[in-house]
Amino acid sequence: MATSVPERPQLAVSAAIFRDGQVLLVRRARTPARGLYSLPGGRVELGETLTQALAREVAEETGLTIAIVGLAGYREALPDPRRGAAGHYLIMSFAARWAAGEVRLNDELDDALWRDPGDFGALSTTEGLAEIVAAAHRLVAA
Repeated sequence: MATSVPERPQLAVSAAIFRDGQVLLVRRARTPARGLYSLPGGRVELGETLTQALAREVAEETGLTIAIVGLAGYREALPDPRRGAAGHYLIMSFAARWAAGEVRLNDELDDALWRDPGDFGALSTTEGLAEIVAAAHRLVAA
């Protein structure tokens, strides 16, 4: 079954989750960001607050419970047919601390790594990831 492309920008959330000084990176298993490391998160559903959506998406994707610290920034993912990206997303990214659980990925993700916030090495990441993680790290360190 083909999925339709939304006619308007979609609101999404993501979390830079910190545990023992490291941040959780996850690799997307589906387009448009397939194969890229990013932060766990997803679309906000009708009637949800941003933080409710964030807690739900993190639990669904990773099995973790988080304590949300604050808004770290945002990024926009615009349509880019060269990458197979048809949708337009506004992603509100939050800083969070790990509260409970161990990582159990759902089928939207195929890898997870705890990394030092300033060292992603040669990982292929979504655009703007380093800047969002740096802003989130400043919030959790404050």
